[in-house]
Amino acid sequence: MRANTKSNHPLQSFEWGQFRQKSGVKVIREKNYQITIHAIPHTSFNIGYFPKGEMPNKETVSELRRIGKENSCVFIQLEPNTITSLTRKSEIIKLGLAPAAHPLFTKYTFILDLTKSEEDLLKNMHSKTRYNIRVATKHGIEIIEDNSNEAFEQYLKLTKETTQRQGFFAHTENYHRLMWETLRQAQGKLSRDRLTAHLFLAKYKDEVLAAWILFVFKDTLYYPYGASSSKYRETMASNLMMWEVIKFGKKLGLKNFDMWGALGPNPDEKDSWYGFHKFKQGYGAQIVEFIGSYDLVINKPLYQLYKIADKLRWIFLRLAK
Repeated sequence: MRANTKSNHPLQSFEWGQFRQKSGVKVIREKNYQITIHAIPHTSFNIGYFPKGEMPNKETVSELRRIGKENSCVFIQLEPNTITSLTRKSEIIKLGLAPAAHPLFTKYTFILDLTKSEEDLLKNMHSKTRYNIRVATKHGIEIIEDNSNEAFEQYLKLTKETTQRQGFFAHTENYHRLMWETLRQAQGKLSRDRLTAHLFLAKYKDEVLAAWILFVFKDTLYYPYGASSSKYRETMASNLMMWEVIKFGKKLGLKNFDMWGALGPNPDEKDSWYGFHKFKQGYGAQIVEFIGSYDLVINKPLYQLYKIADKLRWIFLRLAK
């Protein structure tokens, strides 16, 4: 039976659950939410993940504890799609949830109000951002939506180049292929109640300089995946790309543009993500802080062992990088 959960976030959509099932992850759908079950390598135990659902209550926690025990989960990580407040933090601690040992989803994001006029949106941008948009326009950068297989191959190529250049960890090629296969916007009328993915390209002299995958769900546009070339950086192609996708969201009548992540109100300029944070900030979006990530511990002894093993794993990965 097809039904979306109450949450308005893509990661709680029916379509996202379909994608995760295709990737070999167990998906459990309840009336108001869905969670995924992930195997801990070389063991018979699992981890549950409940991303971007509603604020949990006692009934939800009780259900999750049951699901966790039935599925041999060491713990279930919850990352509610809930704006932070002292009251809400107090409520979630009273439910017996502990701050997550290793958060997966960013605590902050930039959200842009798409109901404003184009004139007001431009006015609220940083002057350097407006300048860069004009530079890209003068260079003749072309921004197009292209949901073809050929365009997706260009996206994969640029994603590989970007991760190697910037030295960060990314999802596998198979992950991206299954995601695109499941969510891509096909021909026909767009339904906001169905999660859809849209591929945009920035082209210059017949060469693709940037490729972004955007999500449309309910009343919001999302920017989860992006890649760029190191060539022709002086053309400021990504600046024009951002402006064109903002106008794309407005054309669809969407209310918000969630840029899928930010460093927070006082970012560290030495952080590897600072440049990306500053790029998004230039468009005048508001920083929003969510309540954060919490673990519902099912097996306490194994949870302590898992935290130690996870710390060692990340130390090894950073040293290897």
